[in-house]
Amino acid sequence: MHPSIIKILEETGIETHYEPTITQEAIFEKIKDYEGIIVRGKIKLDKDFFKKATNLKYIGRAGAGKDNIDLEVAESLGITILNAPEGNRDAVAEHVIGMILNLLNKISGADKEIRNRIWKREANRGVELGSQTVGVIGFGNTGREVAKRLTSFGCKVLAYDIRGIKYSELGVIISSLENIFQEADIVSLHIPLDNHNRNLVNKDFFVKFQKPIWLINTARGEIVNTADLLEQIKIGKVLGAGLDVLENEKLETLSLPQKQNFEDLIKLPNVLLTPHVAGWTFDSYRKISEVLGRKIALFYKVHLNQNLSKSPITPL
Repeated sequence: MHPSIIKILEETGIETHYEPTITQEAIFEKIKDYEGIIVRGKIKLDKDFFKKATNLKYIGRAGAGKDNIDLEVAESLGITILNAPEGNRDAVAEHVIGMILNLLNKISGADKEIRNRIWKREANRGVELGSQTVGVIGFGNTGREVAKRLTSFGCKVLAYDIRGIKYSELGVIISSLENIFQEADIVSLHIPLDNHNRNLVNKDFFVKFQKPIWLINTARGEIVNTADLLEQIKIGKVLGAGLDVLENEKLETLSLPQKQNFEDLIKLPNVLLTPHVAGWTFDSYRKISEVLGRKIALFYKVHLNQNLSKSPITPL
């Protein structure tokens, strides 16, 4: 956690214990004494955790995704979930634009060729981003920031969100998935990982597109079926992909099929890979903590009364 969150919490009057190296087992032993816990993405808050967390009032998630938390159990216990998508939305949006520009203009491939003394101008001719129609699937904090940047390039932007979009002041076209299937040249995913979206982007998804597309995924790896993506790249239905996330990001634990998929991915010049860093800039590190700290402070003031409890809150 960035030190700013500790300052915000302590200025609010919240006793704060900071244990960034704590183990899952140690959390289980201590959590009964705490009203709040703050985690990043690696700590799993599952049914066993909630059995121990008998005094818990809220969970702070330092980031946007909440797939490491059993939301159904938390909701049943009346535990509030606070996250901070506002803190890294700019970082993700800039990363998306960088990936798209790199892919359309073959920048990484051209760089590698020149380093090997290969000079091919025609083979590295690019496509202008402004000529593309981009489907933004998921129009929350991050999706809106991506759309804002895309419209500045002159793109036609089609925005879809399963929760519905009442209006947009960004110059985007509020769209259905069917319209995106019909018109998109590029698709950028900004949806959470849940039971509905897991493996959403598979063969059936790709075949619905009327044109070959570029795919950008900075959301969660398990939303995309990697084997199906590879197949669609092979037949040309997918022109290429920018992937900041993978189905299994612990490369030392890949299953045999996952190893084969990974080996196939890294051989493709039209696939751009980054190590889940789209939302992890030096700036977002600070902003995530500041946003979450302010949300927690407000939660305590509004929901846990003005006279703050002395029971501590633990950012982990």
